[in-house]
Amino acid sequence: MAKKLAGKMKLQIPAGKANPSPPVGPALGQRGINIMEFCKAFNAKTQEMEPGAPCPTVITYYQDKSFTMDIKTPPASYYLKKAAGLKPVGKRNRPKGAVTPGREVVATVTTKQVREIAEAKMKDLSANDVEAAMQIILGSAKSMGIEVK
Repeated sequence: MAKKLAGKMKLQIPAGKANPSPPVGPALGQRGINIMEFCKAFNAKTQEMEPGAPCPTVITYYQDKSFTMDIKTPPASYYLKKAAGLKPVGKRNRPKGAVTPGREVVATVTTKQVREIAEAKMKDLSANDVEAAMQIILGSAKSMGIEVK
């Protein structure tokens, strides 16, 4: 007999750094999911990824308190900031894109770097080939104020 679905939730957690503190612990706890079991499973699945890379995760939880997780690749903006070499700024010490994209250019990346990002993100993008995936990444770069040469 199939498990009865209780719900789905989305979290963005740094790779290899899931712990019971907020925001992970309270989000899982109020839905009755075993927090430590989730943290151990998540950290085990993301140990080969770059530590600290933000991982969008879809958690499907069932009425018997079990769960499954689908870990996606980090966002395109994360890869673009890394490729462009943007330095951390602001309150949270994170790299930022342009304040007025289209008018301001904060960094540049090469077409080769865009191709590498598109290949890394290919399984999560709705593109049929690498060229179409590159167009998606180019759109993200433009909206961040990153120029492609």
